[in-house]
Amino acid sequence: MFVAAVAWEAGKPLVIEEVEVAPPQKMEVRVKILFTSLCHTDVYFWEAKGQTPLFPRIFGHEAGGIVESVGEGVTDLQPGDHVLPVFTGECKECRHCKSEESNMCDLLRINTDRGVMIGDGKSRFSKDGQPIHSSRLARSLMLAALPRSIQTLVSCGISTGLGATLNVAKPTKAAEGARLAGASRIIGVDLNPSRFEEAKKFGVTEFVNPKDHDKPVQQVLAEMTDGGVDRSVECTGNVNAMISAFECVHDGWGVAVLVGVPNKDDAFKTHPVNVLNERTLKGTFFGNYKPRSDIPSSSRRAGAGEIHHPQSSFRGDQQGF
Repeated sequence: MFVAAVAWEAGKPLVIEEVEVAPPQKMEVRVKILFTSLCHTDVYFWEAKGQTPLFPRIFGHEAGGIVESVGEGVTDLQPGDHVLPVFTGECKECRHCKSEESNMCDLLRINTDRGVMIGDGKSRFSKDGQPIHSSRLARSLMLAALPRSIQTLVSCGISTGLGATLNVAKPTKAAEGARLAGASRIIGVDLNPSRFEEAKKFGVTEFVNPKDHDKPVQQVLAEMTDGGVDRSVECTGNVNAMISAFECVHDGWGVAVLVGVPNKDDAFKTHPVNVLNERTLKGTFFGNYKPRSDIPSSSRRAGAGEIHHPQSSFRGDQQGF
């Protein structure tokens, strides 16, 4: 038995429950979770406003923990190993895994409508015999040599933000990637002005609040940067923000990267001339990182202090059940 925050219905408060966790099956690992967090995508699926409802469900795919037991056939991990569960995977055999340009593994890529194990289509979590879906069904587990309290961020947020700039935007969380890539100006766009001071720690040099202007924010940014920014990264999943991120890049060489998860019914609309004028629009899945091959290096960089992280911001939220 273990304690989990269970979402029984869309948008309803999570309920702290004692949940049964079945032993690991063939090629599976059971992990004792030490730290977990809810990223924006978790909240999005909890609200289920634009996605397929899948309940009851345990959220918190950003996590760090210790291997408690291993199933038949597992040879690269053993009980006691500190690991990061990751929501996508790398089989190392499919076309995507063998490609230097993709991390979208044919076998192990995320399926947000599944919520069960790939091997037998069953959940390993239950309450009084009722199966519980999970967003923490790790497709990959990597050894983690870094402070446990930031392991959760490396397993999703840090990797996605860094990869969006370093691997996809090339080059000039997202602001941190731009800083590491050597960007001279990093403009943060947000409706909440209180975030600017925290954003400075990650390299943001200027801040724009769209509510402070009577014109589209892409026009504001274009005027600030002599025609547009070189690279933009959109992290919210709001389709209007996505359009603004694309339309604010400079013609001829500008690249916009979409990171956020949109509503399933959203439509991205922009005038074709924005594409014809040689602006580039890209998407990214987990920052284009291959979990087993690439994330250990990110873990080492985070552990060595090369990557800034908002660990101090979570001190008030580090609570046990």
